Amino acid sequence: MTKTDFSRDLEIANTLADAAGAAIRPYFRTGLSVDNKLDTGFDPVTAADKASEEAMRAILQVECAEDGVFGEEFGRKPGLNGREWVIDPIDGTRAFISGLPCWTVLIALAVDGVPQLGIIDQPHTGERFVGLPGQSWLDHGGKRLALKARQTPALSRATMATTDPYLFKGLEYDAFSAVSDACQLVRFGYDAYAYAMIAAGGVDLVVESGLQAYDVNALIPVVTGAGGVVTNWSGGSAAEGGQVLAAANAQLHAEALALLQGAAA
Repeated sequence: MTKTDFSRDLEIANTLADAAGAAIRPYFRTGLSVDNKLDTGFDPVTAADKASEEAMRAILQVECAEDGVFGEEFGRKPGLNGREWVIDPIDGTRAFISGLPCWTVLIALAVDGVPQLGIIDQPHTGERFVGLPGQSWLDHGGKRLALKARQTPALSRATMATTDPYLFKGLEYDAFSAVSDACQLVRFGYDAYAYAMIAAGGVDLVVESGLQAYDVNALIPVVTGAGGVVTNWSGGSAAEGGQVLAAANAQLHAEALALLQGAAA
């Protein structure tokens, strides 16, 4: 298998998504207990998060023992070959514990630090968004739909999303506000699902900050495979997280980037 042949990896990624969904679904909307990872503030984690990541790691240990694994709940296991699976067992735990169906499972394969394969999976609705170099699609209800980000020509006609505007502070908030004020419509609270909607042609722009690598690696192939653009606020790679700008097309990306660069870290 070459670096451009990810057929076996896609099989494994789908197996991981199936296992994660099976581990999570029994907990959803059951009033399960929630722990807080932080002494100050609120970063929730549940038994469902841990069960999901444990299920995926068990598969990877058998199928890809030499690959690295980096997950939100159990950290990083170094690999031996430049390949790393980057997983977020439940992205949007706040939505999950609130009974809202916009949480997802994120699965990515990075090769030499570059995300090449990504899955954004919503086990409750049965939607699975998949991205590979040059292609992105949705598997849902036994049907496959090719995805293409839309060609909205300017921010003044764009729909923008972010998880929570209160996550931005100081110069970051000012830059975020400049972009959101320039857009036609702004929506909040969708976590990784908003990036899937860029690929699906419903959302034009996502602006966020404070992300981790496991929050963003899976999103990059899905968005770029549909023709979109994902960078940090300086225009460089977003694979390590931090400040992230995702856009449906290069024109929107350039327009938003010009408003964000003054606050780029």
